[in-house]
Order: sequence, then structure tokens, then C-alpha cells
Amino acid sequence: MERMNHEQSSSRESVAAAMVDICRRLAAKGLVVATDGNVSSRLPSGNILITRAGVNKGMIGESDLVEVRRDGTGGDLRPTTEIRMHLFVYERRRDVRAIVHAHPPFATAFAVAGIPLDRPVLPEVVAGLGGIPLAPYATPSTDEVPDSLLPFVEHYTAILLSNHGAITFGTDLHDAYFKMEKVEHAAEIIYRARMLGTVRELSEDDLARLRAVAYAAHGREVKG
Repeated sequence: MERMNHEQSSSRESVAAAMVDICRRLAAKGLVVATDGNVSSRLPSGNILITRAGVNKGMIGESDLVEVRRDGTGGDLRPTTEIRMHLFVYERRRDVRAIVHAHPPFATAFAVAGIPLDRPVLPEVVAGLGGIPLAPYATPSTDEVPDSLLPFVEHYTAILLSNHGAITFGTDLHDAYFKMEKVEHAAEIIYRARMLGTVRELSEDDLARLRAVAYAAHGREVKG
């Protein structure tokens, strides 16, 4: 909590440094390749700091970040072509301060196969994310993408994008990034369990106990 509060109130320079670090982590873990993916953060001023178009996330520097107004205008460089998706989430979720969009291989494989990760299988996913739904296919970089997110954006913080990848958002850049790691890890585990032949879902009793533990620890309800 101390880290989150500090980052939320930190300067543009601190946010920029964290964003570069997150982008390089995404590339190092193979969650993006080449110029894929994009990352953004809401600044204390209300403006949005976002990665520019066409930059390799493993080679990114602070000069590759663009500060835009809440309507997407401003900045000396061209922001990512997926900026509409980021602005839509910020508009709909005032609690969100950072967004990560990536193409994690296992999670994207589920998105290509048309399979959401919304069944109660892994306790840490149920408790931490509540499920990972699948948004219908939308042409990247168009207004179709925000439209596809509309049924899910207010209730989830991790969403698969059909034939495209995944998006996560959180209270700060690290929170959004850790959720992307969790999405990919869950997808790989479920994929391997399918190869073994069985994916055992948590029972209603399992879920009831999990909800009770999570509520006692965090004072919030658990979906699933």
C-alpha cells in the first residue's frame, strides 16, 4: 500500500522512470515483441503519459513517452495507435491510474481460440482478478476496441482481446504489470492442465471459503 500511495502522488519523472522499467520487463519476459504493446499512466495533473507509436518496448527510453491531455491531444510525438482504448478505460474507471496492453503468448492463444479465462480454477486468480473475460474481436486502433470493452471495463481489471492480446489496469504501473504477469501465468497453467486432460474447477464450497478469507484479509468481495 505504501508503494501504491507513493507512486500515485509521485512526479512525472518518477512515473516516466517506472513506465520505462515496466516496458522493459514486458519485453524481457516475452509478453511483447518488436513494437507490440503499449503502456500508460494517469499523472497527478490529470494528463496521461503513454508510450509513443512504433517503439520497441525493450529499447524504450523516457524520450519515447508522450504526455497527452485527457482527450488525447498534445504531445510532440505520435502516441500509440491504441490510445483510444487507454482513454476509454480512464474515462470509465476513475480508480484506474495505469494500463498495460500486451500480447502474452499463452493468454493470446486463448484469445485466438475464443476461450475466456473466467472459470474458477486458480484461487489466486479468483481472489486477485475475479476472472478474465474475453472481449469480442475489434479492429485494433479503432473505436471498435473501446466498444468491445464496454460490457467488461467497469467490473474487471484484466480482459482478453479476441485475436489480439490482453489488457490489464490497476492502481499504479506495477499493479497493472503484475496483473499481466498473473494473466499469462494462469493461461500457461490452464493450457498445460488441458494437455494433461483435466482442469478441475473450484467447487462452490471452495469459493465460499475463498471469499471469506479474502474478505477477512482485504475487506472486499471476491467475484467468481
